[in-house]
Amino acid sequence: MSRLGDVDLSLAMSKKEGKKQLKEAQERLVHLRLLLGGQIGPGEIGPPLCVLFEGWDASGKGGAIQRLVGELDPRHVRVAQFAAPSSHEKRHHFLWRFWPVLPGWGGMAVLDRTWYGRVLVERVEGYAEENVWRRAYDEIVGLETTLAAEGTILVKFWMHLSPDEQLRRFEARRGNPYKAWKLTDEDWRNREKRAEYEAAVEEMLERTDHPLGRWHVVAAEDKRWARVAVVRTVCEAIEKALAERGIDADPPLHSAA
Repeated sequence: MSRLGDVDLSLAMSKKEGKKQLKEAQERLVHLRLLLGGQIGPGEIGPPLCVLFEGWDASGKGGAIQRLVGELDPRHVRVAQFAAPSSHEKRHHFLWRFWPVLPGWGGMAVLDRTWYGRVLVERVEGYAEENVWRRAYDEIVGLETTLAAEGTILVKFWMHLSPDEQLRRFEARRGNPYKAWKLTDEDWRNREKRAEYEAAVEEMLERTDHPLGRWHVVAAEDKRWARVAVVRTVCEAIEKALAERGIDADPPLHSAA
């Protein structure tokens, strides 16, 4: 069974409909975020919210993150980007460098690239020995289970697109002086290893999809569709978590006169 093969990449949304649905989803998220932070409703802070983004190069992670947090007060959300670990970070367990950015109660964090690098790029590029990256599946699930047991709402995205659409976006970036910096030699090299990366992604999805940390594979061929899907999915995860705690996601904001 292939999770990636089951994704309908033909899903798309018109500009008008995308703008309308994105606005509605963002307004809903603002309400839920303020509720989690205790700024509205009962005034009690809610559980931490941690949103993880992985995906193909040029799959629209940055644009989706921008739409996810764009309407939120920047004081109420932290966005953290992770690249290859530094020499200092390599001295520690691979999960160590992620702890400082994880949200506490009432907080929200968005991670652009995550601890899944160990079973993706580090696996495919040979930066981690096989016994090390194979051990990481259980270590990652253990971390996520621990966070969820403490109340954290985990939302995990894999942004999926076809190699043809990826190439089109690469070429568009190369021809745009304001976006060319996003395209690196490494991006081109990774394309040559698509089959190896697909195998790594499939195993990642299989081994680390668990009841407290489900994967959401987003059809990212159409950016408007993907952005709406991301914001809606985060809203649904918050609503589900609040309902499980007996918290009304739509409390009256003002008392009757």
